[in-house]
Amino acid sequence: MDLKIKGKTALITGGDSGMGQETAKFLVREGVHVILSDKENGESLQEAKKKVEKEAQDGAKVLTMAADISNYVNVKELADRIEKEMGGAHIVFHSAGARGAAGDFLELTDEDWKNTIEIDLMGSVRVARAFIPHFQKLNWGRMIMVASENAFQPYEEESPYNACKAGIINLSKCLSRAYSKENILFNCISPAYIETPMTDAMMEELAEEKNISVEEAVEWFVENKRPHIAMQRRGKPEEIASVIAFLCSEHASFINGTNIRVDGGSVASAFG
Repeated sequence: MDLKIKGKTALITGGDSGMGQETAKFLVREGVHVILSDKENGESLQEAKKKVEKEAQDGAKVLTMAADISNYVNVKELADRIEKEMGGAHIVFHSAGARGAAGDFLELTDEDWKNTIEIDLMGSVRVARAFIPHFQKLNWGRMIMVASENAFQPYEEESPYNACKAGIINLSKCLSRAYSKENILFNCISPAYIETPMTDAMMEELAEEKNISVEEAVEWFVENKRPHIAMQRRGKPEEIASVIAFLCSEHASFINGTNIRVDGGSVASAFG
């Protein structure tokens, strides 16, 4: 499918792996210039660049730029640099985030909550604040934020993460109402238990705790912690990326202020 966005420029935060990297591959195959960003412009980001470049078509460029989303000045500098070097970002897929503090609610401290909010919720706020003015100059913009099944079906040991993801959906809806007349669209994607470095780390921790293999930990987790995943497996990053790429396209020009669950049936409610 021709997504009709050839020649546009996309920023992907958290672009060194997982959903970010796979989305980058989809976009460069459509001739979109992609900037992969992470906290540090290190080895993992350079490796991601090599992988994405192999998929590039129609002259699509792949660049890497570092930015710390917990620092607004950093994010603003990133936006300004992209404008200077590439004419601005038409598309922002904000994939960077963290699970943050987890555990018994009564044992979580103010600092635990603040640290999770700074990355997951305020990171989204900072990215939006930095890039909306650039969308306005271009009179065209797509911003996709990552929420989660946790926003609808919260898990008791992840209360800070749950609250942040619900907040991201609300933020995206608010922005969609404020800027849609300027041809700027905001949407969310809510994955569930995807093969990413974050869930890999969770499974390695679980495997060590239970003295089992990582594969056995995945099976145990699906059966005991995510019983509503009808497909009974972890999702693949490319299964999320294909939906994100569509939301970036001209074909999605009437999709605004919504949240799309790509969760294998994980959320039990029909209307969540």
